[in-house]
Amino acid sequence: MLVLLPPSEGKANSGEGAPLELAALSLPGLTAAREAVLTELVELCAGDPDQNEKAREVLGLSEGLRGEVAKNARLRTAGARPAGEIYTGVLYDALGLATLDAAARRRAADSLLVFSGLWGAVRVTDRIPSYRCSMGVKLPALGALAGHWRAPMAEVLPEVAGDGLVLDLRSSAYAAAWRPKGEVAGRTATVRVLHAPTRKVVSHFNKATKGRMVRTLLTAGAAPRDPAELVEALRELGHEVEAQAPVKAGKPWALDVLVEEIH
Repeated sequence: MLVLLPPSEGKANSGEGAPLELAALSLPGLTAAREAVLTELVELCAGDPDQNEKAREVLGLSEGLRGEVAKNARLRTAGARPAGEIYTGVLYDALGLATLDAAARRRAADSLLVFSGLWGAVRVTDRIPSYRCSMGVKLPALGALAGHWRAPMAEVLPEVAGDGLVLDLRSSAYAAAWRPKGEVAGRTATVRVLHAPTRKVVSHFNKATKGRMVRTLLTAGAAPRDPAELVEALRELGHEVEAQAPVKAGKPWALDVLVEEIH
């Protein structure tokens, strides 16, 4: 099972660890594309005050987040920590990687893939510094990051997906960087979270539901091989799930997870 996650906007501090080793990250086929984004981002954020203002605008940062520009300027020398410790926020709080038992942590290391405007995609064990660069950013030279990542992702991700289930929990901005196609798409499941009484899509708290859902799968040692087995596994774990198989081949399954309370 491969689980595709969005990153979090908020991130923990890098800490005092050794700096980034770009070549040591998982998915080495993305290294050249990562280097291109990293180089432009550091150069963009390392200039004089006028350049810093431009960087803030490019990155879509409010005045209160001006310090994130300086953080990006230090990406090559800042301490690095496992991505599972860097990403915070609602989904990652609910997932609770640090509180999983040893077996579940091993499953997380093998199955979770976090998408990123800067790194493309990383494992939760990959050591990265704290940064700010969403997939929606358009860099002056490279252009829109989702477009930058499409070709290298199309080369690398089908092999990473292997022949098993792909559980896609990404937001639309990150899904734009890689959309499973063909046979891979046929064993991919996307998820919406709905408020059961109203059947309305849950917005903010859908992240918490997705985090809890992944946690239950990891803790239980569930190993569904396709979307149909995923639906069965989730129901056995206490989730209320409605599934819609694709009408045409080469399309993903659509799963609705129903919740009574939106928190």
